[in-house]
Amino acid sequence: MGVQAGEFRRLGVEGAWAERYATMDFTSEAAIANEICKFLLNGALYRGLRPVMWSPVEKTALAEAEIEYHDHTSTTIWVRFPVLRAPREELLGASVVIWTTTPWTMPGNRAIAAGAEFDYALVHIDGVHEGSLARVGENLLIALELLPQVCKDTGIAAHHIEHVFKGIDLAGTVCAHPLRGRGYDHDTPLLFGDFVTTEAGTGFVHIAPGHGEEDFALGRAHGIEVPETVGGDGTYNAWVPGFAGIHVYKAADPVCAALTEAGGLLARGKLVHSYPHSWRSRAPLIFRATPQWFIRMDGPEHIRDKALAAIAATTFVPDQGRNRIGSMVAARPDWCISRQRAWGVPIAVFVEKHSGEPLRDPAVVARIVAAFRAEGADAWYSSPASRFLGPDRNPDDYEQVMDIVDVWFESGSTHAFTLEDRGLPWPADLYLEGSDQHRGWFHSSLLESVGTRGVAPFKAILTHGFVMDEQGRKMSKSLGNVTAPQEVNDKYGADILRLWVMSSDTSEDLRIGPEILKQQAELYRRLRNTLRWVLGSLAGFSEAERVPHADMPELERWVLHRLTELDARIRGATESYDWTGVYPDLHNFCATDLSAFYFDVRKDALYCDRPDSPRRRAARTVLDHLHRCLTTWLAPVLCFTAEEAWCARFGEDSSVHLQQFPKLPAEWHDAALAARWEDWRTIRRHVTTAIELERAEGRIKSSLQASVILPTNGEPGIHYPDALKKDFWAEILIVSEVKLDPTSKSQSATVFVAPGTKCVRCWKVLPEVGSEPRHPMLCLRCVDAVESGLMCKAVA
Repeated sequence: MGVQAGEFRRLGVEGAWAERYATMDFTSEAAIANEICKFLLNGALYRGLRPVMWSPVEKTALAEAEIEYHDHTSTTIWVRFPVLRAPREELLGASVVIWTTTPWTMPGNRAIAAGAEFDYALVHIDGVHEGSLARVGENLLIALELLPQVCKDTGIAAHHIEHVFKGIDLAGTVCAHPLRGRGYDHDTPLLFGDFVTTEAGTGFVHIAPGHGEEDFALGRAHGIEVPETVGGDGTYNAWVPGFAGIHVYKAADPVCAALTEAGGLLARGKLVHSYPHSWRSRAPLIFRATPQWFIRMDGPEHIRDKALAAIAATTFVPDQGRNRIGSMVAARPDWCISRQRAWGVPIAVFVEKHSGEPLRDPAVVARIVAAFRAEGADAWYSSPASRFLGPDRNPDDYEQVMDIVDVWFESGSTHAFTLEDRGLPWPADLYLEGSDQHRGWFHSSLLESVGTRGVAPFKAILTHGFVMDEQGRKMSKSLGNVTAPQEVNDKYGADILRLWVMSSDTSEDLRIGPEILKQQAELYRRLRNTLRWVLGSLAGFSEAERVPHADMPELERWVLHRLTELDARIRGATESYDWTGVYPDLHNFCATDLSAFYFDVRKDALYCDRPDSPRRRAARTVLDHLHRCLTTWLAPVLCFTAEEAWCARFGEDSSVHLQQFPKLPAEWHDAALAARWEDWRTIRRHVTTAIELERAEGRIKSSLQASVILPTNGEPGIHYPDALKKDFWAEILIVSEVKLDPTSKSQSATVFVAPGTKCVRCWKVLPEVGSEPRHPMLCLRCVDAVESGLMCKAVA
């Protein structure tokens, strides 16, 4: 945890590291136990026999979030169930055919499920292919829609249909187990289930109540026993006829052999399909009915309904996360929270032996929580039961539960001991994690909080994608395409990595690699250079220089307008948590609006105007606003660079991370002004193109050597007062002279070599250079600036 905290801090992540939490802290374990007991006391916690995803390798139940799906090759079997009793005489002597991908569940079979509305064909076998286990002369019952495929799969060469039944007409049919006479002499009733389909198989589903959620529900609805055929280690229990001690992973061959010997096997095959595996052991899982602790979703507590209502009230970024977690909550079964492991927070519950009911006593709960807070969860195992039950109860009358709680319940309880127990605002503003957590942390946190508090522990959920290499492949050491954050830090610095994240669409999978990082380094360089230029141009700035907004030139007011647009963008992202495109927009502002335009235009005023020039003072006032806005806006991303740029101006005792985003005056926003400048910049681009052509031809070396004739007839941007001033255009175009020609019929500017001599200070080419004898190499503006500076020095 110390290493992790150090790596986070190297990435610029700040937090209350000195007060970090861990689920193994005594206070955390006490809080988790208290959350469990809230469900105990409100009645939602119960113990029941239910089929759960079970790992024979880890010998424990698993939650959905601990399961991943991989391709798996399963043995498939088609099995006859001989009809013993039926409502139609034609069915007697026939066999119902089932298909399953889990031969190991056959010892647990107790029923067959059919579709009430399907058509079923009673088929007489007239011929079979060599090697087929089908028998000429036998009658089989198969879904009519699936009959051609079943004949192909089982080697039936010829047949005729004797009768077609609606599924409902089969009600009351009773079959024999295919291993009847070998310890499986119970009747197998034919029932109806809405989960039966005709997409694959035979239209009949074999029902093993101990090995499937739908099987269990159908069996319970008809009072069918749930046999305990498989133990916790995945082997058949000692009382299972014919298969005791065999592991279910290796049961296909013995089961098929027994079915063949009994005459029950019709065919055998293989199927590659997606199958659940443990994300820890990578081993395939099984459904297994065991006594477990559950939190009910649909009891008087209405946890499912409240959770769906909470989802509707939550902000999701991106919004499709709402449907993803919503569909999971709507369809999920009761929450199995118990695990059979030797470590973890125990489900600290006592069960009354005479009634089998859990003890729901607030005083007992209080003693348990107090003990955990003082000594940790191990107190449950090291203390006598009397310590918790108190003097008025006999420990011999109670079973002390030794199951531990699902780790997802632990993580789902973090809001209790990171927010509530620390006096922080609750619910959290935001839960942030990967997109896989809709079935993990987001899900368990939602159910835990709704079940104990009635509302979600978050106001918003943001999910991000996963990191891939530059080609979109998963990172793998074997492929050599892993980009380690520590390596990026060492080569580029943490700010480059942070900028990469915020320049990406984090709702999708993110790509990273050497070329992408080089691009980010170039973007970072431009942002950093913008800050350096601003800092250099602000040297010595004081409040005495500040110019009110109303007294500024239009160019400065346009820059302030652009700040209001970016401010709205950033504040909107702060509220919505959707930062997609925000920092690319900020970079574009720095590169295009500032460096390539505003800074380029205002260099002349900043470097060459006299210090008290209104234009220079206005520009430095704008640079002051730019510095404060850019550093605070960049601080959440370029945290080290922004701090450096802030402290370079305001001293090491200050920090940009203690500043709010500046509140920009509403008067700065001026849409009409922005429209004018859009026109003027379009004209500027056209003129700049013409100047570049002259430069390419070698007639001029820089734009300040140019004189431009600008036609004003028909130009859309030249009908405002400022645009009718030739000095305005000389400034914007960065040329030495502009002449406005209202009579010209040309649609483009004409560029000439400017007449006059180059001023050695401002580099403009003007006829007036040298007209002041005291300064023969300066223009008149520079003469004024130089002499005002000399006067200031003399006074000093």
